[in-house]
Amino acid sequence: MKVRSSKKIPFDTREPILIRGTNWIGDVIMTLPAISAIRDTLPHSRITVLAKPWVATIYRMSPDIDEVIEFQSPGIHDGITGKFRLAGQLKERNFAMAILLQNAVEAAIIAWLARIPIRAGYNSDGRGILLTHSVQRTKEIRVIHQIHYYLEMLKSLGFQPAGEEPRLQTGDEFREISQDIFSRHHITPGDTLIGMAPGATYGPAKMWFPERFAAVGDKLVDDFSAQIILLGSKGDKERAESVQGFSKNRIINLAGKTSLKEAVALISECKLFITNDSGLMHLAGALDIPLVAIFGSTNPITTPPAGEKSIIIHHDIECSPCLKKVCPTDFRCMEMIGVDDVYGAAEKLLLNR
Repeated sequence: MKVRSSKKIPFDTREPILIRGTNWIGDVIMTLPAISAIRDTLPHSRITVLAKPWVATIYRMSPDIDEVIEFQSPGIHDGITGKFRLAGQLKERNFAMAILLQNAVEAAIIAWLARIPIRAGYNSDGRGILLTHSVQRTKEIRVIHQIHYYLEMLKSLGFQPAGEEPRLQTGDEFREISQDIFSRHHITPGDTLIGMAPGATYGPAKMWFPERFAAVGDKLVDDFSAQIILLGSKGDKERAESVQGFSKNRIINLAGKTSLKEAVALISECKLFITNDSGLMHLAGALDIPLVAIFGSTNPITTPPAGEKSIIIHHDIECSPCLKKVCPTDFRCMEMIGVDDVYGAAEKLLLNR
């Protein structure tokens, strides 16, 4: 795969770099190898990421990033006035280069207003004129895995590849967080802890059925004495409650009740994670947790999880991937995935630990 840049970036190995990060957990995970490529190419540069507050935790877990600036919109960076305020703050930092991983024109406008001399990224959203180093976003580049999508952009700008695995660091702080939650919910350290994420932000076409999640969970409790925990955002709370209602066993429902940092801590302790295509799926993959990923309307080629311990459950039918939020027909892509399909993959991963 080859993409074209208008020109290579002239590197100075000690100049400060600003990266405009992506806005959603899964997208953030898939940009981390690209950020590693920037770090490995320019090991002595200070790397700062501009990111929305709800994904800042993930960026702060990266060993390749020195600092995270939060883009507070909603908040003090709302509207035209807020964007000028943010650009002024960035201008004071004297960044030599802005690498725009986010595809939106807004990212280029802010970098231009901040008078950052080198502004590089894909020529998406009509923003090519605002970039000093524009990379052509071809049809071919849009259908490859998103990790390679970002790596190819950087390669065309002259950065050296750094591998395809996301780099994330957890440590004692995260372990203390998980142990505190275990204590509050009477989870014994050493239990076969299995996480489930039955929701998904994009829409119902990405979500497998609550009663089937519950059935898989019940079989895992029966066969492995597992403790099931449900994770997700506040928007996933109702879906998780439905799974809990269908289950015949004790399930701990923490959907909408944890911060992202707490979710990271809990996923890190899981022996297995079962999930729809979601941000938490990508997070579990990046943490190298054994993972069963259920795909319906979305594309298991362009957005599968990272890591070598993942099993993807997907049926290749004529209308999939449709990328629709709501299925317009009979939801075959999910109907065809049975309890035994998911349980079998989960059993295989647990027995091969």
